[in-house]
Amino acid sequence: EVQLVESGGGLVQAGGSLRLSCAASGFTFDDYVIVWFRQAPGKEREGVSCISRSDGTTAYAASVKGRFTISSDNAKNTVYLQMNTLKPEDTAVYHCASDYRPCGSSTLYRRDEYAYWGQGTQVTVSS
Repeated sequence: EVQLVESGGGLVQAGGSLRLSCAASGFTFDDYVIVWFRQAPGKEREGVSCISRSDGTTAYAASVKGRFTISSDNAKNTVYLQMNTLKPEDTAVYHCASDYRPCGSSTLYRRDEYAYWGQGTQVTVSS
């Protein structure tokens, strides 16, 4: 059974940094991707970033490009999301999800199509 566990959220001032982790287990094949989504209060869940476990391909939403960096430690089966220059609008619950579509897929951020999700970790950025 696939399991995803996020950690690393917290409260930070605007301009600060946080690093989120997503520990993954239970995959049958290694060619999966991990995608970070976030959901702010009253808003729909939106895609943030993606990384392919097999070849390290990455993708970023325009709103975080240049500020967030996604990486993976395959030996630990863990994906990281380094978030720098945080803004109050980055406040949200951050979830990781997994799938077998590539990070370049046009359907990458269709949240309803993901079967596996972590429980989420809260990120709060104060102004």
